Amino acid sequence: MTFNPLEQRGIPLDRQLRNWRELDVEPIDPNHADPYTRCRIITMNGIEVEAIMFSHHFARVCPDMDVKRQLAEVRYIEQQQQKTVNWLLPGLSSVLETTIAYEQVAVDLTAWVARMEPDPYLKQAYQFGVLEDFDHLYRYSNLYEMIEHRKAEKIVDQVTEVIPGRPTKYHHRHPADNVRDPYDKDRANPLSKLHALTIMSAEQQTMNFYMNVGPQYMEPIARRLYQEIGLIEEEHVTHYESLVDPGETWWERLVNHEYNECYLYHSFMQQESDPKVRAIWELHLNMELEHLHIACDLMRRHDGREPEEVLAPELPNVLAFEPNKGYIRELLATQLDLTTLGAGYVREAHERFERMQEQIHGGEEPPSERVIDRHREMFGGEYRLSTEGEHPDASLRERQRA
Repeated sequence: MTFNPLEQRGIPLDRQLRNWRELDVEPIDPNHADPYTRCRIITMNGIEVEAIMFSHHFARVCPDMDVKRQLAEVRYIEQQQQKTVNWLLPGLSSVLETTIAYEQVAVDLTAWVARMEPDPYLKQAYQFGVLEDFDHLYRYSNLYEMIEHRKAEKIVDQVTEVIPGRPTKYHHRHPADNVRDPYDKDRANPLSKLHALTIMSAEQQTMNFYMNVGPQYMEPIARRLYQEIGLIEEEHVTHYESLVDPGETWWERLVNHEYNECYLYHSFMQQESDPKVRAIWELHLNMELEHLHIACDLMRRHDGREPEEVLAPELPNVLAFEPNKGYIRELLATQLDLTTLGAGYVREAHERFERMQEQIHGGEEPPSERVIDRHREMFGGEYRLSTEGEHPDASLRERQRA
C-alpha cells in the first residue's frame, strides 16, 4: 500500500505532551531481543538527535519570534521522542556492547542504502563508507573479547559477519579529501535526499557517542581505539553531510527532516518484531505526521513554495534492516583498495594521502592494528564471525594459528 504523509493527519500537537509514566518505557532484553530491533532503536535515536540539533541551529539564525516559538514547541516533543527511543536500550549493556551495535547499524543500514540508491555517485559514497564501518565492527569485536571475555555474536547474532574490511589505519585521509560533491536539490531523486539525511544522521550520532564514551574505559588499548575510530567518524560525517545540497533553504531542510522521520517510523513499524517497540514506532509516526504538516505550513508562509515541489508524492518502499553479507563481500572483493582524492575515488596512494598517513601514525602502528596483535597474543588468533566462507581478499584471510 502507498502511504502519502502529506495526506495523513496525526495527533494534534497540543495532545502530544507525555507525562513521566508514559515516558518510562521498558527497555529491550539484551539477551533475547532481535538484533535488528536494537539497530532500529539506535537509528531512530540518531534521527531524533539530528532533528533536535537542526531545530536548534535553525532557531539560532531565525529572527522571527513566532517561528522560534513554533520550533521550540515541536522540538520539546522531539526531545521526548528521543528520550523514549534511546531509553529502550538496556542499562545492562556495556558501552562496548552498545558500540558493537552502533557499528552493526552502520554496516547494515549503509549497505541497504547503497543497494537502493538510484544515483551512481551517491551509491559510490555509501559503498566506500560501509567498508570502513565494517572494519570498525571487526576491531571493536576483538577488543570486546579481550576486555569483557565475550564474543560479538552475542550482539550481532548471525545476521552480520565480523571480518576485516578496509583496514582502519588506511581511513585517515587529508580532510579536504573527505568532502564530496553534493546532489542537485532540483534534480535529485527524493529518495536520494532521504538516504543522505539518514546516513548523515546515523554517522553523526556514532561520532557523538564516541566523543563522549571513549574516555570511560581504564584500559589504555580501549581508550586509544576509541580515539582513533572517533577521528574517523569525523571524516565520515564530513563525507556524508557534504552530499546534501547547501542551496536548500532552511524551510526546505525542515520539511525534509520531518518527512524523513515519517518515512523511517513508518518503515520500522512495518517490520518491527517486538510489539511494545512497534507501538512506540506507530505512536511516534502519528506525532511526526503533525510535525510534518506544521513544517509544510511554515514553508508555504515563509518560503512561498508548496512542499510537494520538494517532497516525494508518497513514501518510498520501506527501509529494511536485513542481512547484506553477499553485498558486503562483493564490495570487499572489488573496492577494498580505494581511497579518496578531491571529490572522487582512486586506487593509488597519492601524495596527500601518504603525507597524512605519515603525520598521524608517526612511524608506529595505530591502535586499530595493536588491538588485533594483542588479541592474537592473548587468544592465539583473531576474533572473527565468518558465516559465508573465507575472506574475499586473500591478504586479509586469518593467519594460521601456530
